[in-house]
Amino acid sequence: MATRLGTVYLVGAGPGDPDLLTLKGKKCLEQAHAILYDQLVSDDLLEHAAESAELIYVGKQAGKQCANQRAIEELLIRKAREGKIVVRLKGGDPFVFGRGGEEAAALKRAGIPYEIVPGVSSAIAAPAYAGIPVTHRSCASSVAIVTGHKASSSGGQIKWGEVARSVDTLVILMGLRNLKKIMNRLLESGCEPQRPVALIHSATRPSQKSLLGTVQTIADLAEEAKFRSPTVIVVGEVVRLGRELHWFSQTVINDRSGIMKALENSAELVIG
Repeated sequence: MATRLGTVYLVGAGPGDPDLLTLKGKKCLEQAHAILYDQLVSDDLLEHAAESAELIYVGKQAGKQCANQRAIEELLIRKAREGKIVVRLKGGDPFVFGRGGEEAAALKRAGIPYEIVPGVSSAIAAPAYAGIPVTHRSCASSVAIVTGHKASSSGGQIKWGEVARSVDTLVILMGLRNLKKIMNRLLESGCEPQRPVALIHSATRPSQKSLLGTVQTIADLAEEAKFRSPTVIVVGEVVRLGRELHWFSQTVINDRSGIMKALENSAELVIG
């Protein structure tokens, strides 16, 4: 008798804080026979898995050897064909630069039942934890979420000038390595040099740090402060509200002389 097909759940793990996992995501983890999880997924989330569940790390990290996307899709299909409940646990939301669309398409072609379980995206959560609303009645009625991963001297796939002119708030994911190139593209496209920019590192985690600057200054500030990934970049007037509305922090510093000490000792760093 043929084995009944299992189901694959593409689950968003949220931005880092394990408490931001959805209730449905938790239920999926508890029922899963196999869990394929990413590099940015908190270890605390795996504690929801049954003791008998198979945990398979398939994380990707810039500059390091990582799991092949096609191999991940084939593994999802194989596990489901074994009749297992499979969770593909992805940082943030699976359909926001998480390649969830590719995995869903592969499952569809293979005739595998699947469900999408949305997660809290770092594109929204990171600014919120830094006290920055991506929209605000007085200064921002539109927001764009773009990837900075493929930024280049030619502008890559993103039309930075058009984006900067057409939206009030720009949220850039996976862009820290190309920060200087991205800011230069914005400047070349006519973006105001003094437009506020925030960098939010390790958002929603106890180690979260924020850095405030402008399109003209942020790249140099980030280098001086030795900012590292994962970092979300926010460009727009809403960044100014972070000075007033920041809440997930211990220290706010406005003098450059305190940069390194604050990075070592505080949950958040804000530099003017």
